Amino acid sequence: MRVGRWTITNLSDGFLRLDGGSMWGVVPANLWRQWTPPIEDNTILLALRPFLATDGEHVVILEPGVGQRWEEKWKQIYHLLPTETLVQTLAQAGFAPEQVTHVLASHCHWDHCGAQVIEREGRLLPLFPKAQHYAPAVEIAMAKHPGHARSGSYRAEDVEPIEALGRLQGVEGSRELLPGLWMHVLGGHSDGVAVIEFRGGAGETAIFWSDVVPTTHHIQPPYIMAYDLDVVRSFEQRSYWLEKAAREAAIGLFYHDPDHAFGRIVKAGKRYAFEPRFPVDARGS
Repeated sequence: MRVGRWTITNLSDGFLRLDGGSMWGVVPANLWRQWTPPIEDNTILLALRPFLATDGEHVVILEPGVGQRWEEKWKQIYHLLPTETLVQTLAQAGFAPEQVTHVLASHCHWDHCGAQVIEREGRLLPLFPKAQHYAPAVEIAMAKHPGHARSGSYRAEDVEPIEALGRLQGVEGSRELLPGLWMHVLGGHSDGVAVIEFRGGAGETAIFWSDVVPTTHHIQPPYIMAYDLDVVRSFEQRSYWLEKAAREAAIGLFYHDPDHAFGRIVKAGKRYAFEPRFPVDARGS
């Protein structure tokens, strides 16, 4: 799809499964089990969906994905399903990692940015060797300093090899990183989770939701994950951005939804509804 100067393509880094209760917080199980059916261990299927954005000058990866640097133990725990990899789907879109100019991570949790570092001949190196990388500054700090309440969500090795080469830059507040491409640092889910916004002409907008709205079922403001660090802040930010998206008819880009990469959030009385665009054909098993 296109928004202004940008052409946006959904990629894939496979699927994983996380605990359904944790993904749904206080939402009653008899509701979320209908929307996101769990398997016998109570986990639900979630996509790992990076996006490619190009404008003829820049080649941008949004949210690199989980990557391949996982021991078998963790692959089993999180049901990591590498049905496709970021590199494979990027190649299908006509690009190699060396052609990527910019990489944007909304936050530094391992399931969102682990793919940006690869192991090669015993060394950890950037997957995208020529790209400038951006992430919220507080998220980079969290990844590098374990011991806090959410330390299990971060790995220093996902950011340090890139930072050591001078290719990682922290973002604070709201900042236009490239023409028409903004990162807004919000917090709530994590200390610095961001949404990424595309702005085109004539009021065209698209919003990459990351874990602020992880799936198309999480579109009511109180539907907050138990994983969120600050529930009050999450509710405030989600309320603001959901209303803004509906008012502007923004196209949403969804990272974790297994069925829909793109769609609009619209007002439906006092609640919100989802209008899909381009449903995804393939799911993990």
